[in-house]
Amino acid sequence: MFIDINNNHLSLTTFQQAIWNHYKSQGRTFAWREPPYNPYHIVVSEIMLQQTQTYRVETKYAQWIAALPDFNALAQAPLREVLLLWQGLGYNRRAIALQKIAQKVVAEFDGNLPNDPEILVEFPGIGPATASSICAFAFNKPTIFIETNIRAVYIHFFFQHKTEIKDTEIMPLVTASVDQTNPREWYYALMDYGVMLKKTHKNPARKSAHHIKQSTFEGSHRQIRGMILKILAEQPAVPIDDLIGMIDRDPLRTKKALSELCAEGFVKKRGKFILIG
Repeated sequence: MFIDINNNHLSLTTFQQAIWNHYKSQGRTFAWREPPYNPYHIVVSEIMLQQTQTYRVETKYAQWIAALPDFNALAQAPLREVLLLWQGLGYNRRAIALQKIAQKVVAEFDGNLPNDPEILVEFPGIGPATASSICAFAFNKPTIFIETNIRAVYIHFFFQHKTEIKDTEIMPLVTASVDQTNPREWYYALMDYGVMLKKTHKNPARKSAHHIKQSTFEGSHRQIRGMILKILAEQPAVPIDDLIGMIDRDPLRTKKALSELCAEGFVKKRGKFILIG
């Protein structure tokens, strides 16, 4: 089979072989990639890896699994413990979503993660791509999905002379090339090739129509929210006025962030004190 995109006549076999060859010689190893591919471990790693670099996830993942080894442990853990374990990963909504996933698995599926993307997509914090990636990695199912490193690979090979490439253009290529017998390692191989490309080439994913440059964290509203949660995760309860004084930022911005966190259920007020919800 040949794929002809932008006059790039490429054998599907040649493409697959290039990906597999790189993986065999330079594939990365991570704890969550090791058999027996525990579904809980896969869910934790996939949620942690959303919008967070792998090197930051590695240490946190090990700490998390040691403290909360399965769906039951996470489902029953105090929210304060969950957020404390999450510190350093950012986007704290993911921690709450992860606990809600565990609670749903325990309450509705007898502690067993469903292996159907159409079911998983209904879980908190799990969109279509994450639902499919979980099924590929946890159950070795040949699902179809795109993430940033995978996107970079297909753009590099098949869209060298085009910009503003949409995922709808890439998806047929992903479908045609996925390894039906070993999709788990195929996707690992694609991701590792994408990581290599970003080190050796100008990031191909920047040619995607969906590419968004990540905003600066320092001084951002998101940083203020994170600072509030870090303090409250480390202390049982803090006077509201003291908390605002502890955040070295504009008090009005801090109050706004605090109000948002209260409305979203992250934290709650108890008299003059504020604590994890």
